[in-house]
Amino acid sequence: MATAKKTTTKKSAKKTVKKKSPSKKTTSKRASKKKTGFLSWLIAKLLKWSFVVGLWVLIGVGIMMAWYASELPSVTKSMVFERRPTVIIKSNNGTVLDRYGDVKGKIITVEDLPPHVVQAVLATEDRRFYEHIGFDFIGFARAMFVNVKAMSFVQGGSTITQQLAKNLFLSRERKIKRKVQELMLSFWLEYELSKDEILSAYLNRVYLGSGTYGIDAAARVYFGKSAQELSIREAATIAGLLKAPSRYSPANNPHKSAMRTKVVLQAMVNAGYIDQTEVDSYKILPPAPRRKPSSGETIRYFTDYVVSQLGDLVGTVESDIIVETTLDKDIQQELEESMTKALLEYGPERNVEQGAGVVLRLDGAVMGMMGGKDFGSSEFNRATDSLRPPGSSFKPFVYLTAIEEGWKIDDTIVDEKIEKGRYRPQNFGHEYYGEVTLYEALTMSLNTVSVNLMRDVGPNKVIDMARRLGITADLEPDLSLALGSSGVPMMQMATAYATLGRGGLAVEPFSIKRVTTSPKESEEIEVLYEREAPRRNRQVVAKEHIYQITAMMESVVQNGTGQAAQIPYPAAGKTGTSQDFRDAWFIGFTPRYAAAIWMGNDDNSPTKRLTGGSAPARVWRETMMRAHTKRGGPTYGAFSGGDFSGGFDDFLSRILSDDDPRGSGWSWGNWNRKTPEGEEYTPLGRHQWDLNE
Repeated sequence: MATAKKTTTKKSAKKTVKKKSPSKKTTSKRASKKKTGFLSWLIAKLLKWSFVVGLWVLIGVGIMMAWYASELPSVTKSMVFERRPTVIIKSNNGTVLDRYGDVKGKIITVEDLPPHVVQAVLATEDRRFYEHIGFDFIGFARAMFVNVKAMSFVQGGSTITQQLAKNLFLSRERKIKRKVQELMLSFWLEYELSKDEILSAYLNRVYLGSGTYGIDAAARVYFGKSAQELSIREAATIAGLLKAPSRYSPANNPHKSAMRTKVVLQAMVNAGYIDQTEVDSYKILPPAPRRKPSSGETIRYFTDYVVSQLGDLVGTVESDIIVETTLDKDIQQELEESMTKALLEYGPERNVEQGAGVVLRLDGAVMGMMGGKDFGSSEFNRATDSLRPPGSSFKPFVYLTAIEEGWKIDDTIVDEKIEKGRYRPQNFGHEYYGEVTLYEALTMSLNTVSVNLMRDVGPNKVIDMARRLGITADLEPDLSLALGSSGVPMMQMATAYATLGRGGLAVEPFSIKRVTTSPKESEEIEVLYEREAPRRNRQVVAKEHIYQITAMMESVVQNGTGQAAQIPYPAAGKTGTSQDFRDAWFIGFTPRYAAAIWMGNDDNSPTKRLTGGSAPARVWRETMMRAHTKRGGPTYGAFSGGDFSGGFDDFLSRILSDDDPRGSGWSWGNWNRKTPEGEEYTPLGRHQWDLNE
């Protein structure tokens, strides 16, 4: 039997040959190579363009430096050691008011001074002075670190060389250009002068308050001795003035001066100049000596105020100059005499020790300024620097805001005791009169009405009004602001009232008319600064609103709390008495002038019921009487624009006749109304108002 052989037929299967996939390692190498190539290309491009941009930046900086250098003042080595220029301050009629400059001290060198005097200055101003080249990179970096850490400006980075460059040649403008020029001049000074020469020049020219330039002048004014005789503590006191001459002046503020002296002494310890035991011996510092008072000397408040503005107007004074000011000697004399008389009369009886005042022409010219009763005993200028609550003299701004918001002069509001809310002020004398008009309420200075008006219009709108009128001080946006609770400098209050007096046109105070070089035989007089001709000022409040508040404020003087300020000329104003009788104000304006008068105590202690309607109003009246006998200058806004020629009642009738059913013949003086008890009275006549405040 044949065996069948099984044959298996193999089909030819076409095999698909797959490409071998590259390994992950190979892929990574290729990507890395590609990435590296891109990065190399990118870096090359960035380097190329960085070089191009950097080159153009360097060219630009070079051009800028060359441009700034071309505008640098002409400097010579001899200029650094020339005598300090004399500044002569004159009144508006050419009378010499004061002189500043080399009249108080002499030129000294570092070699003339005891080591501790120089060390006190270096410890506070520039500890690495003898190591840097005019700009201290390390000190600058340290100051930046401290400022960033403190989140505020705590340390400055300027060296003594930079300060000298600024004081010698440059203005005080805060621009990059001036900083670059300052740096360039600093390098020039370091190249031309020795370190001792730079320090000597700085100590001879730096301003140290009280009209003193140079350390020797300061030593003689504050301590009655030359700089060569200063003790360690005295040297520390003067070195402390470099940061803020007015704030730390021993004559201005002995307490702050003493605290600053401690800081300087500790800095000297930290720098290794003195031992801690020496500082501990001064742990309780007596008040720094003051200048000997010269009875009745008050003009220096004004002249110091003028000198403080010179840097911004003419830059560094390089030659003797004459400053022509706006001050009127007659007005100034009356202000001083009236205030002195009032302080003598009311001082012991009413426990009031200080007084200040400022008189502005309605275009902003400062005609008179009294910063205190005696500059010799206290240099602090209460007319410009003191923050005192103006009390009810702030109320016109509340009423003016209400008028702007739609209230009218004869709209009624209820004067009653405030029973709701946390703030519950009372009227002076604790009397309330029921339904009254705005006109009556301001005339009699009713506190509850002012607070309710503030509540109605909102504190922020009142603050906005104050800002438009020229007040820049911090104002708390609460109801107490209606009664003048926030401190405001006197100059700002006077400016605000001048703006009212000018019919709502913005007013900016000024005291300097012209600055010229002093006449010399070999040189022509050069005008360094001259105030521009008056321009049309901004209208910050509508005239029709100003006329209404003016009418109300004139009633304050004619019929209300300010009757002691009456003069035989149109006058509007407001009394002000702060809480517990700590401050007494009268501020007012006429067709020509605005003036603010304040009386109180520096330690903020209460007076014995001194009100703004008493002594301050009388000082205002006497000063304005003298001012108006001169009849100087034009009349302005509110009175002339409001046309008071027909009398006060006539004016009120006209502004009310359009929408008042009583018609144009209506008169406030003839309008009888009912008291809350039903009794007939004439608002500003028979009714027994409390006229004290």
